[in-house]
Amino acid sequence: MFINWFNNLSHRTLAITILICISLIYVSYTFNSCLLTSINRTFQKSPLRNFLLSSNVLPSTEQLTTSVPNLIVNNTSQIHISLSLLRKTLNTTTTYVSDGAPKYRLLRQQGLRPSRHLPDTLIIGVKKSGTRALLEFIRLHPDVRAAGCEVHFFDRHYQRGFNWYRRYMPYTIEGQITMEKTPSYFVTKEVPHRVHHMNPKTKLLVVVRDPVTRAISDYTQAASKKSDMKRFEDLAFVNGTYSVVDTTWGPVKIGVYARYLEKWLQFFPLTQLLFISGERLITDPAYEIGRVQDFLGLKRIVTEKHFYFNATKGFPCLLKSEARSTPHCLGKTKGRNHPHIDAAAIERLREFYRPFNNKFYQMTGINFAWP
Repeated sequence: MFINWFNNLSHRTLAITILICISLIYVSYTFNSCLLTSINRTFQKSPLRNFLLSSNVLPSTEQLTTSVPNLIVNNTSQIHISLSLLRKTLNTTTTYVSDGAPKYRLLRQQGLRPSRHLPDTLIIGVKKSGTRALLEFIRLHPDVRAAGCEVHFFDRHYQRGFNWYRRYMPYTIEGQITMEKTPSYFVTKEVPHRVHHMNPKTKLLVVVRDPVTRAISDYTQAASKKSDMKRFEDLAFVNGTYSVVDTTWGPVKIGVYARYLEKWLQFFPLTQLLFISGERLITDPAYEIGRVQDFLGLKRIVTEKHFYFNATKGFPCLLKSEARSTPHCLGKTKGRNHPHIDAAAIERLREFYRPFNNKFYQMTGINFAWP
């Protein structure tokens, strides 16, 4: 009799235990379902939802239901996993939204998604010829977006790879040109092949200037950073006389443009290079920028109305730019006064460069009329 009672009690207890477990599961399911429903309802009403969905970053409720069929599940551990997935999705979304220029957020709402691309156009040189001016002037065009700094990818950081390089590029939308400027590209022998490997259709902008004036400007910049630097004449010539030009000295060596252009023409046709006069970029910036816009296939939007001439600096300045809507010049280092150089030294350098300049004129089909 005791055994029968015990057996009956065990069955009763087992039944009660099962009922309690079912009740706990049901309560857990109901609670978590209500919680997720509340989160979803709040998110549906949030203006952030429409923005995120228009950016195609966050999946819709239907997509979540399809891809994560167990979002609402029947135990607490799985609920934690589902919430973790949702949190991860939101974190990813926040990273994407916060990246890029703020002015592109409206474009995302309209279904346009800005992204980073490898450059279509490079300003490859030449140092101290007006590359910074060219970059700032052409950036006035709404269809040109450029890296703000000299990335030096093709001459210093090539081993980091194109994905690394792409991260330095600005966000662009369809129809915009991505541009980067590093003047040392023109004189670095490995660069033409590397640029060709990236894109054989890359358009190349080369700003050139009277090589004697360019060498003096190069020296002036270096001397401004080093107070005990030797005189220009002592560095440009061998043995303290003007008879032999020191062609190993960087400021002199860079001015032999024809030598470097030969290397570029091994990989790119002349039609993909545009040569800009550094002198004319100062005296008539609208003319040179007009040529650049034509070369890049852009509508001529940047015109003389964007510039004014600063008589004190002897340099053109901007009435407005991408970053500033007020008139301003490019910086205190632009239009820097050159030191006095012995006239005999200048004449000897002109004599040295003359045959190289003539060869450069023949190669480009342009006579820059340097002295």
